[in-house]
Amino acid sequence: METVFACIRGIDFEVIVLDNASFDDCATIVQKEFPEANFIQCPNNLGFAKANNLEAIEARGQNLLFLNPDTEIMGDALYRMSEFLDATPQAAIAGCKLLNTDFSLQSSCVQAFPSILNQALDAECLRRALPRLRLWGTRAFLANGKPTEVEVIAGACLMIKADVFRAIGGFSSNYFMYAEDVDLCFKAKKAGYRNYYLGDVSVVHHGGRSSDKKPENNFASIMMRESLLEFMRIRRGRLYAAAYQFSTVLIAIVRLLLLMIAFPFTLSKQNRAPVRLAFAKWIGVLRWALGMETWSRQAA
Repeated sequence: METVFACIRGIDFEVIVLDNASFDDCATIVQKEFPEANFIQCPNNLGFAKANNLEAIEARGQNLLFLNPDTEIMGDALYRMSEFLDATPQAAIAGCKLLNTDFSLQSSCVQAFPSILNQALDAECLRRALPRLRLWGTRAFLANGKPTEVEVIAGACLMIKADVFRAIGGFSSNYFMYAEDVDLCFKAKKAGYRNYYLGDVSVVHHGGRSSDKKPENNFASIMMRESLLEFMRIRRGRLYAAAYQFSTVLIAIVRLLLLMIAFPFTLSKQNRAPVRLAFAKWIGVLRWALGMETWSRQAA
């Protein structure tokens, strides 16, 4: 939040902070360090979509910015995004370049709408090696910073016109966490608007790289797939969603076989640790795809 107040210049703005039932004394911290901010305390964990919809009801600006707490604004990024939306009638959503803590690019900051194929082939190495493929939706990275139309803007830093947000019904409450940004972008496109990536402005997203590197974060990997399954059901039909879930079973089995083949060739404990983490992750994904676990019930 500190970088928000430090970096915004040239526009009127308000900051709304919602605590999703963490009760970690953040109310005291916000009121002490950022008295200008409007603080909302939720007694229950509403999930990402419902919590942001609640914040949007309180907001009075013509553009709404949804920003993760683990981000840092770089320069005039927010001013540039707001200026672009105001000057572009057909635009609904604007996003910017998301960077890891080491300032490397997070290739997931723009995406294509999910399909069975692009989820089956989802791998960082493939996205970086073949950025021109429409499969990934990452051609915008090759536009030399020019505003470029894309399908999906990542919700870690997403700005949308307030009237559009309300017209398309805001974030869908079908999602507890993950995929609500994908669905919002889908609804905007379906309503005839365009979503744009501004590659010449940046925001650092500290949590973007580490989500799959800790055992406890296998939850995130599986919850993401559960939310994507819900997206498939809503936007592509139940038959397509069932095919996606079946394809996830096959993908998990293939990944586990590859990890078992690779394990004997990892000589040191340091090299074996990532393999073990990946194995645990894909066991969890396989169990979920077989219907043995429903993670959204644990999250709610």
